[in-house]
Amino acid sequence: MGDILSQNEIDDLLNQLSTGEINAHELKKDTNEKKIRKHDFKRPSKFAKDHLRTLQIIQENYSRLITNFLSGYLRTWVQVDVISIEAVQYSEFKNSIANPAILAIVDFKPLPGSVILDLSPSISYALIERMLGGKGGGEEEKIRGFTEIEVAILMRIISQMLTYVPEAWDNVIQIKPSLDRIETNAQFAQIINPTEMVALATFQVVIGEVEGLMNLCIPHIVVEPVLDKLSTKVWFSRIEKGTTEESKVAIEQRISETRIPVTAILGKVNLLVGEFLELQVGDVLPLNTPVDGDVEVMVGALHKFNGKPGVRNNKSSVKITEIIREEGE
Repeated sequence: MGDILSQNEIDDLLNQLSTGEINAHELKKDTNEKKIRKHDFKRPSKFAKDHLRTLQIIQENYSRLITNFLSGYLRTWVQVDVISIEAVQYSEFKNSIANPAILAIVDFKPLPGSVILDLSPSISYALIERMLGGKGGGEEEKIRGFTEIEVAILMRIISQMLTYVPEAWDNVIQIKPSLDRIETNAQFAQIINPTEMVALATFQVVIGEVEGLMNLCIPHIVVEPVLDKLSTKVWFSRIEKGTTEESKVAIEQRISETRIPVTAILGKVNLLVGEFLELQVGDVLPLNTPVDGDVEVMVGALHKFNGKPGVRNNKSSVKITEIIREEGE
């Protein structure tokens, strides 16, 4: 965590690279040298490597869940990926927070204490703009404070994001997270002693053309009651045990009850905009499908079947004549 820079330090480094004060090739030197990491025996890390690996699996599951949620919620392309997870002191995390910041204090019941979800200003501005009907970025946003309305909008989005936390932690404990408050100043987000150890998960978030970071700070005292379950052996053994015949039947039943749109495309035609605007009732459009040709049957956005149009029980119908299989199916 000592390598994490503040936003101002990152900007200064980029400026030095662009002006030539720092040579990028020199930064790549000595890559073959062994990296030495200082270890303070007075304050040893309370997180074992196995704990961090399991936490990374949990956060990777969570990143996939909120990627799908935000993509649909914001109606734009969103990608959330886990960059790293490491054990650091809380003071190091707090010193790396940009100002202003969006720090969501989340109650992690039934576990003791709270965790912090930190959104970078660029991501926060993009979320607000998308919710207010804008494009969600593409132009540099000047660093400024957040209004009460903007904080309220972010509280709504973050509350929705927290609903996916229980699913990611399901193999460890049944979590019921709730948003306590949002702070815009790191000085008011002092939830534990500065020297306490935390697990810091860093995410790369892309919303349309905007990129930024999201940090999840999990204090050791929060996960201490379930440290014995934060083991990859326990994690995978729980997954294997969970795949029972009953669970298979439940999954099959849920899949069978899932509704998906099925569309039959009789044909297509290309029109000029002027021709389209002049269409009247009774006009005939010649389609590109022959009279005895096949009809494309779409399942969602995928072409899965071919068929023949007809009538059955006085209703328009399509008879499936061919199954379209892609390579590898």
